[in-house]
Amino acid sequence: MSTTTSFGAANTALLKDPKLQIGGFHGLKSANSLALSTRPLHVFWTSSSTTRSLVRAVSTPAKPETAAEPKRSKVEIFKEQSNFIRYPLNEEILTDAPNINEAATQLIKFHGSYQQYNRDDRGPKNYSFMLRTKNPCGKVSNQLYLTMDDLADQFGIGTLRLTTRQTFQLHGVLKKDLKTVMSSIIKSMGSTLGACGDLNRNVLAPAAPFVRKDYLFAQHTAENIAALLTPQSGFYYDVWVDGEKVMTAEPPEVTKARNDNSHGTNFPDLPEPIYGTQFLPRKFKIAVTVPTDNSVDLLTNDIGVVVVTDDNGEPQGYNLYVGGGMGRTHRLETTFPRLAEPLGYVPKKDILYAVKAIVVTQRENGRRDDRKYSRMKYLISSWGIEKFRSVVEQYYGKKFEPIRDLPEWEFKSYLGWHEQGDGHLFCGLHVDNGRVGGKMKKALREVIKKYGLSVRLTPNQNIILCDIRNAWKRPITTTLAQAGLLTPRYVDPLNLTAMACPALPLCPLAITEAERGVPDLLKRVRAVFEKVGLKYKESVVIRVTGCPNGCARPYMAELGLVGDGPNSYQIWLGGTPNQTSLARTFLDKVKIQDLEKVLEPLFYHWKRKRQSKESFGDFTNRMGFETLQELVDKWEGPVVAASRHNLKLFADKETYEAMDKLARLQNKSAHQLAIEVIRNFVASQPNGKGE
Repeated sequence: MSTTTSFGAANTALLKDPKLQIGGFHGLKSANSLALSTRPLHVFWTSSSTTRSLVRAVSTPAKPETAAEPKRSKVEIFKEQSNFIRYPLNEEILTDAPNINEAATQLIKFHGSYQQYNRDDRGPKNYSFMLRTKNPCGKVSNQLYLTMDDLADQFGIGTLRLTTRQTFQLHGVLKKDLKTVMSSIIKSMGSTLGACGDLNRNVLAPAAPFVRKDYLFAQHTAENIAALLTPQSGFYYDVWVDGEKVMTAEPPEVTKARNDNSHGTNFPDLPEPIYGTQFLPRKFKIAVTVPTDNSVDLLTNDIGVVVVTDDNGEPQGYNLYVGGGMGRTHRLETTFPRLAEPLGYVPKKDILYAVKAIVVTQRENGRRDDRKYSRMKYLISSWGIEKFRSVVEQYYGKKFEPIRDLPEWEFKSYLGWHEQGDGHLFCGLHVDNGRVGGKMKKALREVIKKYGLSVRLTPNQNIILCDIRNAWKRPITTTLAQAGLLTPRYVDPLNLTAMACPALPLCPLAITEAERGVPDLLKRVRAVFEKVGLKYKESVVIRVTGCPNGCARPYMAELGLVGDGPNSYQIWLGGTPNQTSLARTFLDKVKIQDLEKVLEPLFYHWKRKRQSKESFGDFTNRMGFETLQELVDKWEGPVVAASRHNLKLFADKETYEAMDKLARLQNKSAHQLAIEVIRNFVASQPNGKGE
């Protein structure tokens, strides 16, 4: 079959403005062709899922001065030669080897999987695969939850991991089991398509199942955006279920927006009208929310979408923010985390067209030569927001309206019991670092299966049980508590907001520990709090990653620890509890055993010099890093107040004096040591920390 398409179509809008001659990478260029002009070319392609098809482009030769082949990363070549993300993955998964080759390793990401090996093991690499689901808004049906729970036991490592993008991660799947696991997820109406790779990832939205116009509208918008940007060429179903695509109903407005090419956004004759053969330069992240609710870390996304309502709560349109992103590279200052900035306001009927225009602007102009600089944040940083807005408007076909004023943002966890607004309840459960296993996993399955509950996953690695009848509250609470899934008042406040990426042993990018080290780290921070006199109810947002890529969004934390060597971390300070400020590097190469030397003076002076209700992040920004560095350098320990009996924790004076004697040996008060002993005992019990 032959088709004809215009390679210049996507740049037609730009050509109207002589001031905006921006060279974009055309997504269908052959690896062996000369640089493409904007003249029409003829493309011959086949869509067979079982054999590799060639993609050839034929064009009138360009002038010699434009004939140089633009530099492209290796991944761009893999994508181009893959027949829309099929080859050689479709062949590699059939071999007897436990792993797949380099090209297939890159392509399987688009299918929602990463190849990994256990870095704790010595000798030959023990390869396995991590699968990540795609769940817009974090919505998980009863059937899909039970399927994922089963798959973790049958084919994984016996645990499920809740991610910071409202999805599941399933670790430890062997290559020989990939097709079985993938097809099981698909047949349970789940998907891993696009959970990784150079395309739109899972679209975030507030996980709370409130029956309110604004929340329902935000979630509906997130689902429509996810549908709009879902790959259309069928490669996922060809590879995993032999082409048997699971049909789902798509809203007509999504189909209409995807197919619309009135402003030169599409490759109309290709099976991927938005992505073309090359897809996007890098990953692309979108979040949708409502005013005040920053449970989604809105400003860390490539696109942040905020529902704007009128005085009666009726949705009218959206504020759009662009250019956020967390990833960076150590010792390379040209890479950096960045907050999204305001782009403009669009009426509600235009949201899909506006999002598509932004995506196409990145597709055409994002860098494809060096993947360190391929995220949209670098394009906006290079161009500036005014130029970026002007180019997007060419694809959108309209001018953006001024951004609407919004109230202050808040971080909302939705933990504990809440009214949904329809007569039912929901229960938000804290899961340390999102790792569901042991007694906790069994109890969740029992409750979810027995009561037929659906589930929502949160961007803070927690889980929400939905649609609970009032009569079920007591038995559900009892079952969960026995497995350590406690209501928030029984969980250390430090744990409630802490996050960590999986890091070692399975992540190939990890430099040091994150998830496995966080439980001990939080205990040590709590001990420092006790030592300097901070109250138990006080907390700071702590996030830890094993490398600088920022999966747990450490650059938004009040205290971020970013792995920069074995047992070594960069310390970042200055994020805020409502996730609206970017942290900055305070110290490099701090060994894990030396953390107290930094944290003690910081927390000590925060307690004594903070303003009324001033958060730790705001305090560090107000004081300035030079002053904080002096406080750390000159630290000789807290001023120890005169000891006094505190009989609240003790039944008798004799017990107090024995505890006081032990505490003095550790330079602590009897009260501090008693609290520490009690908390360590509680943490060692099956209360959710040890499972």
